[in-house]
Amino acid sequence: MRVAFLGLGTMGYPMAGHLSRAGFETSVFNRTAATARRWTQEFTGSAAPTPAAAATGADVVCLCVGADDDVREVLVGPQGALAALAAGAIIVDHTTTSAQVAVEIAALAQERGVGFVDAPVSGGQAGAQAGRLSVMCGGAAETIERVRPVLAAYGTTITRIGPVGTGQLTKMVNQILVAGAIEGAAEALNFAMAAGLDLTQVLPAVSGGAASSWYLVNRAPTMIRDEFDFGFAVDWMRKDLRICLDEATRRGIPVPLTTLTESDLSDAHDRGDGRLDATAIIRLRRLATDPQADPED
Repeated sequence: MRVAFLGLGTMGYPMAGHLSRAGFETSVFNRTAATARRWTQEFTGSAAPTPAAAATGADVVCLCVGADDDVREVLVGPQGALAALAAGAIIVDHTTTSAQVAVEIAALAQERGVGFVDAPVSGGQAGAQAGRLSVMCGGAAETIERVRPVLAAYGTTITRIGPVGTGQLTKMVNQILVAGAIEGAAEALNFAMAAGLDLTQVLPAVSGGAASSWYLVNRAPTMIRDEFDFGFAVDWMRKDLRICLDEATRRGIPVPLTTLTESDLSDAHDRGDGRLDATAIIRLRRLATDPQADPED
């Protein structure tokens, strides 16, 4: 099976690497050509100058880019991959996008006899590097089964949710849960520090019970040390939550905690923390507790 991978960012680079290691004939495209060349030095595969060139002859095209407009550009833009695909090929979009763009691209693909799966992932950079992502799929059952061997190269949980668009809606559920976990960890850890508690005792106590979360277990030590130069950036989480808020508004669904988190991420961006891990919002809580203190000092 020949696979093209479009977008070699934090997630896409290792995901494409897993495809190569799994034995798929892999062609890659990245907007910054130097990154694609570096990928070919690390993995077996070829780099293409355009999405269309990468997709030519491919059975499956996977992509993991930035947002809705990026998906449109690499698939149906002037040098987009869709026009280069033969009938029977399948597009798998791992980008976190709106559900609407998934439905839009699926319709265009269907006109050419090409299958489409919206398949956003969860697990972060560490999950991508380890090949242990959760893949949330929207699309026809038979189409998803055809690409399951591809997804299995980097996914340990591969779930068909329903028709096209439901993968993206499920990723919104995931990000709403993540928003709550980050807010809870930031507020609780700031409370503990401001109360003068011994965090070496507090963390094992609360992590061993019902209050535990991935963020509390994996990010609490770095939040306490004010270390955020890694992970899923404030600006990317903010983008994802805006997708959630737009969908919630469209459906008339209240999401107050997600609204609060998006506002905090916007404030963190305005502070200049947009490239830091999203858990950097704890700095806002620390400043609110002691307006004279700068967490960066």
